[in-house]
Amino acid sequence: MIGSYCEVIAGQSPEGKYYNADGNGMAFYQGKKDFGDKFIEAPTTWTTKSTKIARKGDILMSVRAPVGPVNFSTEEICIGRGLAAIRRNDQLDAEFLYYQLLHLQREIAGKEGAVFASINKSEIAALPIVIGPLPEQHRIVAILDEAFDGIATAKANAERNLQNARALFESHLQAVFSQRSEGWEARRLGEVFCIGSSKRILEAEWTATGVPFYGGKEIVKLAKFGTVISNAYISEEKYQDYASKYDMPQQGDILITARGTIGVGYVVKEGDKFYYKDGNIISMREKTPTNPHFILYAFRSNAIADQLEELNGATVRHLPIEKAKELVLRMPGFVEQNTVVEKIREIESETQRLESLYQQKLAALDELKKSLLHQAFSGNL
Repeated sequence: MIGSYCEVIAGQSPEGKYYNADGNGMAFYQGKKDFGDKFIEAPTTWTTKSTKIARKGDILMSVRAPVGPVNFSTEEICIGRGLAAIRRNDQLDAEFLYYQLLHLQREIAGKEGAVFASINKSEIAALPIVIGPLPEQHRIVAILDEAFDGIATAKANAERNLQNARALFESHLQAVFSQRSEGWEARRLGEVFCIGSSKRILEAEWTATGVPFYGGKEIVKLAKFGTVISNAYISEEKYQDYASKYDMPQQGDILITARGTIGVGYVVKEGDKFYYKDGNIISMREKTPTNPHFILYAFRSNAIADQLEELNGATVRHLPIEKAKELVLRMPGFVEQNTVVEKIREIESETQRLESLYQQKLAALDELKKSLLHQAFSGNL
């Protein structure tokens, strides 16, 4: 058990107004947010009244949400309730203990307290640990150091390739909508679409079943996943009543989120049957033949995003119908719109394929680390 070879010090936050951000006193760390990749980050908080102290070389463990992440303390610090310090004796190599605690993280993370997922001093001390002669510990550490360095390099390359793939698509998208090709004319969206919203339905009129009633979050999910489970409904009778008086979403209509996250769009499909929340969503129905996906891509580009930024400023996030009508977009004729959309989709599909590939590589590298730790501490390395 860890307690046979280590002293476990539970953190305790100083009570009262003893904290500052000007470097006066002892560096104070509270939890996982203070951790870097392997060592704690530079302090942002200090305390003039220290309580529990971690020394340089102690291993710090996050003991509250999330439970289990570990890092080395690089100096003498004061630790709060979100941390525990593990101080080894001379029978344990520091890196050997660190790697073993990484291996135990999944078991540690399963500990639950009454309020937080948590682990206490006694539970840490009772965690199982394997130990051998120091030369054997050093051998295992050397192997893991080399392997983990290689994995870190491979992960950095995969992450860089992932970012490059996304940047390539983004660059193409911006280039499409910033061009000034012959035949591309600046048009206000109000000239191209009938832009409106729905008839307001009060929350008191919602029902437990019936026709789905979507807000902005549901449209975002529809745009991303193509399907969504509604948390609100209106009665079939109410829907039919409104359908007899007002326009319902029709195949080919574009629905755009207009509050909070602005500009995420969904093209209504054949067979779709739902109602949507006024003010949160605006509808766009073509006056002249327009590829709706050309418009959705435009809303993802700076051609529209820059105008939305000017419209909303730093705090307000709302796109009124009248303002939507005034948004300007350079666009070609219908036939060329289809060609542009086809090309963007082709590049987007390849980008998604590469993203999936690199995400799989990153997941495989994480599994490799877990496998190496398992082998190291089960005698099979």
